[in-house]
Amino acid sequence: MKKIYLTLSFVIASGLLSAQNKDTKAADKLFDRYEYVDAAKEYLKLTENGKADTYVYKQLADSYYNVFNTKEAVKWYAKAVEQKQDAETYYKYAQMLKAEGNYAEADKQMKQFASLAPNDQRAKTFSSNPNYLPTLKNQSKLYDVVKSDISSDKTDFGAVLTNDNNVYFSSARNTSRRNSNWNEEPYLDLYKATYNANGTISEAVAIDNLNTKWHDGPATISSDGNTMYYGSESFNEKEYTKDKEKKAKFGKIYLYKATNAGGSWSNGKPLPFNNAAYDVRNPSISKDGKTLYFSSNMPGGFGGEDIWKVSVNGDEYGTPENLGAKINTEANESFPFITDDNVLFFSSNGKQGFGGLDVFKIDLNKGTDAINVGAPVNTEKDDFSFTYNTSKKVGFFSSNRTGNDDIYKADPVCGVQAIALVKDAKTGNVINDASVVLVDSKEKVVGNQSTSADGKTSFGVSCNMPYNFQVSKQGYESGVFEVAKTDGGEVVVEALLQPIMPIITEKEVILQPIYFEFNKSNITQQGAAELDKLVQVMNEHPTMVIFAKSHTDSRGSDKYNLNLSDRRAKSTVQYLVSKGIAKDRISGQGFGESEPKVTCDKCTEEEHSQNRRSEFLIVKK
Repeated sequence: MKKIYLTLSFVIASGLLSAQNKDTKAADKLFDRYEYVDAAKEYLKLTENGKADTYVYKQLADSYYNVFNTKEAVKWYAKAVEQKQDAETYYKYAQMLKAEGNYAEADKQMKQFASLAPNDQRAKTFSSNPNYLPTLKNQSKLYDVVKSDISSDKTDFGAVLTNDNNVYFSSARNTSRRNSNWNEEPYLDLYKATYNANGTISEAVAIDNLNTKWHDGPATISSDGNTMYYGSESFNEKEYTKDKEKKAKFGKIYLYKATNAGGSWSNGKPLPFNNAAYDVRNPSISKDGKTLYFSSNMPGGFGGEDIWKVSVNGDEYGTPENLGAKINTEANESFPFITDDNVLFFSSNGKQGFGGLDVFKIDLNKGTDAINVGAPVNTEKDDFSFTYNTSKKVGFFSSNRTGNDDIYKADPVCGVQAIALVKDAKTGNVINDASVVLVDSKEKVVGNQSTSADGKTSFGVSCNMPYNFQVSKQGYESGVFEVAKTDGGEVVVEALLQPIMPIITEKEVILQPIYFEFNKSNITQQGAAELDKLVQVMNEHPTMVIFAKSHTDSRGSDKYNLNLSDRRAKSTVQYLVSKGIAKDRISGQGFGESEPKVTCDKCTEEEHSQNRRSEFLIVKK
C-alpha cells in the first residue's frame, strides 16, 4: 500500500506543477475567449522560450483540436501524454490520429482511454467491437472448403501435395503407439497417401524408415521429390534439459533432412542450427531448393514463435533470418508454406483475425502486407498449416473447428475485392462515413456499408460480373460508380462526390447544416468540411465580410443556450481565422433560443432541428 500512496502523491504533485501560471496568463486568456489561433501562437512562444510544460502542451493540442488542425494537434498531444493525462485527452488524441490515418497509434490511445474510463460508452464500444471485423467478414471468398476423407478421429495436420500425387502429413492415428502426455493421443507419425484424380485421398501408410518413438512431422518435399525436411524431437540426439524439481526431461522439436532412394526415405540427419534451447519446426522448402522456411521461438524474434528462413546450399546452411514485422508479431506465427510462385502462407494469433490461429498469406514478390485469407478457411477456432499446389490448383489446411484437428481441402474460387474510395471532388480529401450501396446488374442490393476514416469500404463480389456503387453523403451530390469486371484480385473504384456548394443571396451565404457534438463547441470533421466551403467563397470574394450567428433549440435554460451558442459562434470564427480569413472579415455571436426559425409550443424533432442552426449574414460584399 505504501507504494500506491507514493505513486498517487507523485501524480498529484506533478499535476500541481503543470498548471496555469504567470507565463501562461496571456495564452490562457485567449484560450478562454475561444481565440484558439492566437492562443496557440502564445503557447508556442512558451515552447520556444523553454517555458513549456505538460499543461502548455495540452493547451496547444486542445487549441489545434478545436479548430481541427489535426497534424499540429497530433504533434502536441504526443508531447502531452508523455505524462499521465485525463481520459478525455487520450480520446481526443485518438480522434486526431484517426483523422491523420494513423489507426494503429489511435487504437493504442483508445485503449488507454478505455482503461481510464471503462464505463464510458465510447470505451465499451471500442473494446467490444473492433472495427476490422466487418471488413474481414465481407471480403471476397478465396476458397471453397470440404473436410478431407483422409482425416481420422485423431490429430491430423500438415498435408502437403507433391507434383507426383503424393500427400504427406502428420497423424496421431497409430493407436499402437504410446500416448503423449501433452494431449493423451498417440505420438505423431509421418504418413504418405495418394491424391486421386477425383480429388479424394487414399492409401495412407506410415513412413516407418523415418518415424521414431517421439513426435514426427510435419514435412516438406523438394520439387524434384528427392529431399524431405521434417520435424522430430531432440531426444533422438540425446539432447534435452532436465528439471530436477519436477524429475523430468524436456526436449525440443528439431528439423531433419532425409533423402529418397528408389521410392524409400532414409538417412535422416539433424540440421546444424537446431538448438536444445528452442524449437525449430514446420519446414517448407522453396521451389529452387535454396531457401528453407520454418517456425521457431529462437532468440532475436518478436516474441512467441516467429517465421524464419535460412539459405540452403547442399548440406550447407546460412544463418537463420527472421522474416520481420510484416509477418511476425509479439504473439505466435507458425506453419509457413512457400508456393512455387513465392506466396507465403502462415498462421497467426497475433494479427487481426476471427479468433485463435488464422491463415494469412503474403506475396513475397510484391512486398505487400500479409492478408487474412478469410472465411471459410478461417473460423473462431484454430485454422493452420495451409499448403497450396500451384500446378494442381488445390490446397490443404487443418482446423479444430469441430473439436479435433482435421485436414480440409481448399479449392480456389474466383472472387474479387471491390473497394470504394470516396473523395471530395473539389479538394481530393477522403470522405468518411459515406453510405456505399453495392448493387448488381439487376439493381439488387448486394451490400450496404459506410466508409471508414480512410474513405474506404470493401465488398467481396463474384468475378466478371457487373456491379455499381451508389454513394451518398450529406453535403454532397449522390453518385453512381461502375465497378469494372475483373477475373480476380482487387478493383478500386475512386468515387468522387461533388460538394453541394453554398447558396449566395443578397443577405447571406447558406451552407449545409453545421453539426456540433452534444454540449460541445469544438469544430467537428463534418463542420470543418462545410466551413471550408465558406472559406472558398470568401477567398473568391475578397471584400466580403461575414457575421456568423449561432442558434439553439428551446430545450435547456435561456442562459445555458445563450452561452453554448456563443461558444459555438466563436469556435466557428476561430476556424475561419485559422484558414487564413482576416479577423476584420469575420465575427460571430450566439443568440441561444431567442430567434427561432419555427415558433412552436411543443416542437417536433424536425422543428427543433430547424431551430438549431448557424447563419452567415453578409455584412459587406
